[in-house]
Amino acid sequence: MTTTTSATTQPATARTPSRLLFAGVSIGNFLVLLDTSILNVALPDVQRDLHASAAALPWAAVAYTITFAGLLLAAGAVADRFGARRVYSGSLLAFAVLSLACAAAPSVAALIGGRVLLGAAAACMVPSSIALLAGLYADPGARARAVGVWAALTSSGLLLGPILGGLLVAAGGWRWVFLVNPPIALIALWLGRRQANARPATVRPLDLPGIGASIVTLTALTYGLIEGGTSGWDRPQPWIALGVALAAAIALRVIEGRAEHPVLPPALVRRRDLSGSIVAAAIATLVFYGILYTLTLWLQRERGLTPVETGLAFVPMTLPMCVLPVYTGKLVARFGARRVILGGLCFDVVAGASLLGVTSAHGSLGWIVAAEIALVLASTTVIPAATADVAVNAPSEMAGAAQGALNAGRQAGSALGVAILGPLTALPTIGGVLVTLSAVAVILAVAGQVRPAVADAARA
Repeated sequence: MTTTTSATTQPATARTPSRLLFAGVSIGNFLVLLDTSILNVALPDVQRDLHASAAALPWAAVAYTITFAGLLLAAGAVADRFGARRVYSGSLLAFAVLSLACAAAPSVAALIGGRVLLGAAAACMVPSSIALLAGLYADPGARARAVGVWAALTSSGLLLGPILGGLLVAAGGWRWVFLVNPPIALIALWLGRRQANARPATVRPLDLPGIGASIVTLTALTYGLIEGGTSGWDRPQPWIALGVALAAAIALRVIEGRAEHPVLPPALVRRRDLSGSIVAAAIATLVFYGILYTLTLWLQRERGLTPVETGLAFVPMTLPMCVLPVYTGKLVARFGARRVILGGLCFDVVAGASLLGVTSAHGSLGWIVAAEIALVLASTTVIPAATADVAVNAPSEMAGAAQGALNAGRQAGSALGVAILGPLTALPTIGGVLVTLSAVAVILAVAGQVRPAVADAARA
């Protein structure tokens, strides 16, 4: 069932959702986040086992993100067209099968190819799962609180990723990090088997030219940013990719202006409140995943930590994500998403970046832990609040497209975080860059959010 269900066709389970249905909807995003981080600590073992070059190694991790980001807008439109439950179940099954293929990869090229396909399945899973979740709760306050609980449960994938990845590498090697996915995916399929595949009475046709242009735009943008960030900007590849992304974006603008049913509906683009939430989520994701990627490699290369020790070092950054979003959902239900988002951004990387900025390469890890805690406090405020805002306020007939746009923005932010922070090796430099980003983030957030926030206050 999706948020696109009309009032006359909405089944009873949407009014009284069971915990099993809620769990089935949540597990898919848990898997997506688990695979975002679980392979990072296994990369040195992948390099030894598959004799991967230093240039190819990062792509085993980021190929997943590139495909994921590139297909999110298209996946949201597909979920609206064919029904979120059908898309969600199909992508879960594909995720299980493709995980087995990744575990059996004979070379780094095959592993990268498997991660590309795995990212495609993940892209289909995310907007459809959030649309299903929103459809379970008719009351906006209950929906906001449910999104907070959902974010807390699914964010545990980030906590378990580095830890579980390190333990599995130590126990049996990198291939084991993919073998945990199939049983989890099958459990999610079983739990959500009674979910309806309701769609609106009037179903929008797919905008195939727009979908194609959006895929090229987001894929080329993500590829160019990550390629430049991980391998350097002194080569033509990242600039060519960014040029392709710009050309595709211009083509997308022209196509969408002429399309009868555009993949990114104009009504959604004109909503300053929703677009502001999407920008805020992208900024918070840039900081969080950029730091997660950079510190994972820094702790192993510069401080000599083992994969297990590296995973444990991120517990202070990932553990709160399993709890704090629940309280974020309650804050959103009480004060409104925009006030919560602005408060989180103001606290965001200002504190975390300042702590990193005064940390030396051989200083105490306590400073890094303190910076991790500050960053996660902000991220678990901004991202769930933005997700709840879009889930509650997006028009029902474009629920999948709205969630696709939100998550496309987040993934673009993730790629930009790797591109900006990936080449940096000195913590004070990383902290200085984040201080600059924090100032830009707050300015953009205020510009995009202050007018809706004032309007909310006037209505209150």
